[in-house]
Amino acid sequence: MNVRRRLIPAAAMAAAAALGTATLAGCSGDAAGAGRTDKFDVVASFYPMTFLAERIGGDHVHVTTLTSPGQEPHDLELSPRQIASLEDSEAVLYLKDLQPSVDEAVAQSPVKTKIDAAGLTTLEEHGNEVGGHAAGHDGHDGGEGAGKDPHIWLDPVRYAQVAEGVGKAFEKADPGHAADYKKNTAALVKQLNALNTEFASGLAHTKSKVFITTHAAFGYLAERYGLTEEAVNGLDPESEPSAARVKDLERMAEADGVSTVFYETLVSDKTARTLAHDTGLKTDVLDPLEGITDHSRGQDYFSVQRANLKALQQALGAA
Repeated sequence: MNVRRRLIPAAAMAAAAALGTATLAGCSGDAAGAGRTDKFDVVASFYPMTFLAERIGGDHVHVTTLTSPGQEPHDLELSPRQIASLEDSEAVLYLKDLQPSVDEAVAQSPVKTKIDAAGLTTLEEHGNEVGGHAAGHDGHDGGEGAGKDPHIWLDPVRYAQVAEGVGKAFEKADPGHAADYKKNTAALVKQLNALNTEFASGLAHTKSKVFITTHAAFGYLAERYGLTEEAVNGLDPESEPSAARVKDLERMAEADGVSTVFYETLVSDKTARTLAHDTGLKTDVLDPLEGITDHSRGQDYFSVQRANLKALQQALGAA
């Protein structure tokens, strides 16, 4: 099952393009689209892709971001100008099956270099329960809402694999600056490896290994560090949990010493606060890093991830 909210048919996109009244939703550095600048023009679908493009490309790239800060990326509907900016770009960096409107636009676009981050690492099927925890509380099997999980960027190791693939793609598409792209990629991968070490050591000794989130965004992170994510919802943060699922979580929280229900910055915290109230648990933010906003605990990927690590350590009782 793909993480999808609305499918934007080709006919609807063509009709929207004919209207020509919408504006570009977001751009790195300015409000203009990718317009054949004197730099390597790259369109990135949402923040984790933008971050890679900017860090790897450095001064040689002009990056246009399709998803505005604070916008839930799954809900993105492209404007006619965004579609035009995509067609005028030299490369597009996206994550297939995360944003249906982007997938369709990329498929129809003449862009020569199309970089699908999902093809640069491995994706797994994740449902409500993810990690090393045995699914045994009152017969819950963890299968509800299962599907290919797109949240690969939350695992520093997988994100580093994607970075390496993006770097190679940039080198091939813009060979005149290949040496710099290679150097920038190596520096970024080194930082991601260091972050992986921080998470591994910081979560090695905790009183509990189980944490609750409002939707299953942290499955790869949980698996990487020997934790278990129990999600109120599945991969779709807007889905509603069943009464049986809520009761299951209540009993699981008591049995496994769970202290906190995590919610995220771009989705309502109502479900988390309701569950926390009913179970006597605390609430806190665990940021899926789908976009940086004024509410983010940090200014970039690394600072937000370190804030996530701190929140997990506190909730899990790190030694």
